[in-house]
Amino acid sequence: MQTSTELRNLLRRIDHKGYPAYKDTKGMYQFPGYVLSIDHVQGDPFASPSKVSVHIKGGIAGFPQELYCGRCQRVALQDYLTRQFYRASQRYAFQAKGSGKSGLLSVSKCGQEVLERTACQMEEKSGDLVLRMEIGFPANGRTINARELEKILYEFLPDCVEQSLYYRTCDKKKVRSVIDLAEDQQYIREQLEVQGLTAFVANGAILPRESGISSRPMRGAVAFRSPREMEVTMELPHKGTLAGMGIRKGITLIVGGGYHGKSTLLKALELGVYDHIAGDGREYVITDASAVKIRAEDGRSIKKTDISMFINDLPNGKDTKGFYTEDASGSTSQAANVVESMEAGAKALLIDEDTSATNFMIRDELMQRVIHREMEPITPFIDRIRELYEGYGISTVIVAGSSGAYFHIADTIVQMEKYVPKEITAMAKKEAESFPALSGLETPAQTPVYTRYPGQNKAYRGNERIKMKTMGKEAVQINREQIDLRYVEQLTDSEQVTALGYCVRYAERHLFGGRTSIQDVVKKLEEKMGADGLAGLCESSSSVACMAMPRKQEIYACLNRYRGLML
Repeated sequence: MQTSTELRNLLRRIDHKGYPAYKDTKGMYQFPGYVLSIDHVQGDPFASPSKVSVHIKGGIAGFPQELYCGRCQRVALQDYLTRQFYRASQRYAFQAKGSGKSGLLSVSKCGQEVLERTACQMEEKSGDLVLRMEIGFPANGRTINARELEKILYEFLPDCVEQSLYYRTCDKKKVRSVIDLAEDQQYIREQLEVQGLTAFVANGAILPRESGISSRPMRGAVAFRSPREMEVTMELPHKGTLAGMGIRKGITLIVGGGYHGKSTLLKALELGVYDHIAGDGREYVITDASAVKIRAEDGRSIKKTDISMFINDLPNGKDTKGFYTEDASGSTSQAANVVESMEAGAKALLIDEDTSATNFMIRDELMQRVIHREMEPITPFIDRIRELYEGYGISTVIVAGSSGAYFHIADTIVQMEKYVPKEITAMAKKEAESFPALSGLETPAQTPVYTRYPGQNKAYRGNERIKMKTMGKEAVQINREQIDLRYVEQLTDSEQVTALGYCVRYAERHLFGGRTSIQDVVKKLEEKMGADGLAGLCESSSSVACMAMPRKQEIYACLNRYRGLML
């Protein structure tokens, strides 16, 4: 390791030289209070920025161990520090001048959800801290402007570190409140199972968002208030008594007129698998961590998935126990999404009528009379929903605005009226008595078979340079293979998509092939990330990308949409 003085002298030697001379700066340098590591140097000022990390010993960072003693506390603290560093760095971004990306100071920009990220990681025993960021090394044209980089490394960066990464300079009450909130959220998650709940929505929660492109809370929105019949109370470790709506395990139907808040409630529930920051409005909207949003997904690929629970006896004789298509219909894609979610361990399904295939969800009485059951290869979801709960322990929350067929089989029915929920189960059941229930199936489905063994894609054999590009939350491209993730709706951050790309790349290199099933692949990926963090998916410490932790369910979803998967 070299000193900060040696780095300064090096910068002055290479000033005004050609840009490749910046490569000489790669290495680790001792600064007062921290080590600066220049991990990767960009090829020119217009290329992807250089990767830099700051390493601080736990004793110097000074955070008390109770603030990072468990995973939920540690992730919350890392998230807080990342946000603090981001705010500090924004004052200095592009204050150093030059061409291309010169002067860029960038760290992960966190959204409303609290996610584990490679941007900031704290060692669980020692409290040692690593913060990763990107810096645009300044140049005039393609000539090094080392004086401007000196300004970044010796003025801007030390100030950012001082403001945000030491406990002595942090707002201690704020830090404590962040950890308290994380512990309260964890407590509610544990109580879901204890109290037999699929989800909990606190009274006073603000569910509507600012706009379609902003996830911040809407100003002046109607605060959530639980129906009396569904209200449960919890005693949280820090906040104390908290009341709200408890959605019981089983089948829950959410109904109401258009624009009255049905889908808004469901959206809050689907993102309730994550913790949220204070002030989001959904801090105490907590959903079973394994819950999966299900929808139709026309055109997706399906790889040898057993959809026979819902689809059988296709006219073309196609096998539905190992169903394969590169262009799925709405019904086959939704059937596959349900079965794949079962394989991924989901204990709750979240469904919106608006994004579902009608013929997958229901066949009304008239259609059953005209088109007899033996002529229809699709077993609609309504015929399996009770079986999913009683046979597999999978609850379902459905939003419906046009079909009343689910009134007959729902355990709980909630009406949204001007964003206010009302429990109407008894009334709706009584009204449903005037309408005949649809005839259901008497024979239960065979349990889907999940034994799929991916082989290695030949394009990756011996290929050390695998290019990867993240396209927001929409897709990830690996070499020429694009994995479409537009309809994996619980992905909330593009850095999760990047992590999924690295999961696929790691699996291609180390896990695919032989007799390793998809389930074993996902298990080994989880073990790898649990032992080494997200950074363990990267080939070296100098190539750690900006990533956020995806759930197991999204890893399955990504692999299932990977058209290059060799089965």
